[in-house]
Amino acid sequence: MRALLLDFNGTLSEDEPLLCRIFQELFTELGKPLTEEEYYDRLAGLSDRELVRVWLGRDDPEIVERKIARYRELADGSTVSQEARHAVFEAARQLDVAVVSGSARSEIEPVLAAAGLTDAIAVIVSSDDIARSKPDPEGYLVALRILGVEAADAAAVEDSEAGIAAAKAAELHCVAVRTTMPAERLSAADEVVDRFDRDLISRLVSSA
Repeated sequence: MRALLLDFNGTLSEDEPLLCRIFQELFTELGKPLTEEEYYDRLAGLSDRELVRVWLGRDDPEIVERKIARYRELADGSTVSQEARHAVFEAARQLDVAVVSGSARSEIEPVLAAAGLTDAIAVIVSSDDIARSKPDPEGYLVALRILGVEAADAAAVEDSEAGIAAAKAAELHCVAVRTTMPAERLSAADEVVDRFDRDLISRLVSSA
């Protein structure tokens, strides 16, 4: 295996509760409140643009920009656990590590920096870099192209149905983590584990 492609929200950064709270605040202001159950049932794993489109029934770039600004205010790197940081460092010693996300680069980079991971990440593919978000595989295909790696020589780690669908459409081996959704919703992945950690890295590298 030559590359590890990581989803960001809910996988590397266990921040889905924070995202849920931000969207609840924004949608309540617009008169269409969102419950936690509705967020995890219908919206978790979607890009900001797609999430807003699904819930409001229309595109709303202003709401997306307000979400990005609010996330940047609140996210401080603490959502990336010490175990996840160690896992990234362990992977980066042996592989190219990329982040493939439906979030904006301006949200991802500060969190990686606060977690001390900037130098360990070879490539970031964000919503700024693609036209079609997960479950479309474009983000993963872009990352593979930049890295110069074939899908057969890489693996993805995801936490949602949309992310798994994107990884599988890119013909990647996909590991799902149960940090956002229950295992039964992740069954399309090649394997399901509790979370992203060094044990997973060791197993992926040794089985490659």
